[in-house]
Amino acid sequence: MVNFWKIVDSVINKADILLMVVDARLVEQTRNLEIERKVKAAGKPLITVINKADLVDKADLEPLKKKLSPCVFVSAQKFYGMTMLRHEILRLSQGSACTVGVLGYPNTGKSSIINSLKGKSSAGVSPISGFTKGKQNIKVDSKIMVIDTPGVISDQPTSSFVLQTSVSSIKDPELVVFELLSLHKQVVLEYYGVEDSSDPEEILEAIAFKLNKVAKGGVADTQTAAKMILQDWQKGKMQL
Repeated sequence: MVNFWKIVDSVINKADILLMVVDARLVEQTRNLEIERKVKAAGKPLITVINKADLVDKADLEPLKKKLSPCVFVSAQKFYGMTMLRHEILRLSQGSACTVGVLGYPNTGKSSIINSLKGKSSAGVSPISGFTKGKQNIKVDSKIMVIDTPGVISDQPTSSFVLQTSVSSIKDPELVVFELLSLHKQVVLEYYGVEDSSDPEEILEAIAFKLNKVAKGGVADTQTAAKMILQDWQKGKMQL
């Protein structure tokens, strides 16, 4: 098993500037305060890159500008915000050539951001959590060299964190969907076109029937439906 924290410490040590990539739909849940502390202790500048910003109402992101400054809103999939991110990196490096370390949880889009910065696929992209197995040095241009890293695997046990991990590795997808419903129920209801209920189990069952996921005896196959919901969430199909 890759020693992720050893890699993180090495990247912080070697990089001039660090990027913390977070999911715009779960900003606080995908921040890593331990990494932020490590970067601050090392005296290195940190840019919070809020990816998938196209899936969230812009007004909801505005308060983060001050709280997480410096931060940049981007959509790696739509190539939105890449010029701003490059400008911010060069501003902090004062125009000098620099090495940039990219950190964050799985499925926040680190490799996609690197590919968007460079303009072509240099960093591997996969829906499988932890696809990037070790550090990769990628030359973006004459001024920016990037160190890509694996997704940081945390001992954080919350379902909010699990929302970012590979669906195939989630032991109880129904519980994670219940967490998603507690965070963004209306978004889920609207996406699948089901009625509201105070009982998350009833909502999950309704979605299962909507997706035609039915087990023997005509009961809802909630486990399969839950996995499909989480896959749709991670693919960015649900817009806040």
